[in-house]
Amino acid sequence: MAMKIKRVFVGMSGGVDSSVAAALLNKQGYEVIGVHLKCYNVDGCAAQDAEDARRVAETIGIPFYTFDFEKEYKEKVVEYMIGGYKKGITPNPDVMCNKEIKFGLFYEKAMELGADFVATGHYVLKIENSCLPVGMGKLKIARDRAKDQSYFLWTLRSEQLAHCLFPIGEYTKPQVRKLAARFGLHNAQKKDSQGICFLGQVSLPDFLKKYIKPKKGAILDIHGNEIGEHHGAHLYTIGQRHLGIKNQELGVKNKPNQKPFYVADKDVKKNVIVIAEGDKHPALYKKEVALTNINFLMPPVANHNSALTRQSTIPVFARVRYRQPLAKAKLKMKNKKISLEFNKPVKFVAAGQSVVFYNKKGVMLGGGVIKSAK
Repeated sequence: MAMKIKRVFVGMSGGVDSSVAAALLNKQGYEVIGVHLKCYNVDGCAAQDAEDARRVAETIGIPFYTFDFEKEYKEKVVEYMIGGYKKGITPNPDVMCNKEIKFGLFYEKAMELGADFVATGHYVLKIENSCLPVGMGKLKIARDRAKDQSYFLWTLRSEQLAHCLFPIGEYTKPQVRKLAARFGLHNAQKKDSQGICFLGQVSLPDFLKKYIKPKKGAILDIHGNEIGEHHGAHLYTIGQRHLGIKNQELGVKNKPNQKPFYVADKDVKKNVIVIAEGDKHPALYKKEVALTNINFLMPPVANHNSALTRQSTIPVFARVRYRQPLAKAKLKMKNKKISLEFNKPVKFVAAGQSVVFYNKKGVMLGGGVIKSAK
């Protein structure tokens, strides 16, 4: 009896990564259906991306559809981001896009339409595990560590992962571009998108100013001295380097070997930001973070709350920012609250951002949202 060909819905953004993902799966014998997700976009570049995705599907020879999630994206991702900045935290719209759109609405609709899998162009490795049911597995840091995107996928659940494919995780970016050229894809050298995808060429401060009224406030140095003025503490995040303010306006004289200034702290109620000179300044480092919205992806970590009750600490490797080096840390539970304590302080810890945990082999265990840091 012939084995049933597996059907895969591939989310095609129009970029080279998702295009190569679709081409690889098609070559591997899957029944591939290309889908472009129409989402909210500010600068009007989305139409070109949709056309690039359609052209790639035509080149590969696969069916192509568009799912319109513009309304839902605005509600679930854009408004989430705006709301976070209004509260004074630094939300992560890429994580929310994966949770609510790509592995939320897209995943659910694909399953309803008879998909066996959904696939994306994320740089992450899915490792099958013989100890688990067929299809289930683990997520691991991609071969191209500089492009690894596991950080943005910590909200995935194990039952979803069983129906997910990440075809380019074993390739480096240069290899992906070579594959695109080999497949004859017109977007083989298309530039990667930078920053928050739905903003395009619009800067984040310019976008936020439409929703958060600018309000002048004091810039303080780490000793509490007022040295300048900003236009709204909501617009800044911990670790931010480009303040949009010249040294003269900060009341700081240019000097030889002047180090850049970074946001070390902020208080949105008082509308104050605190800056420190140089990225090695102690004020930029934190030792422990309190966590919320925690998700553990892989067994036996799925019931980690009980594990933490039995065991005061669990050693992990973690990162609090995308592309930040992994740092040794310990997960701890006290009074049913989970925190993460680093062996050595880490810099640029911002409330609202994600912290993601791994084991020593680079397998992603899960993650959570930073509630506070000290």
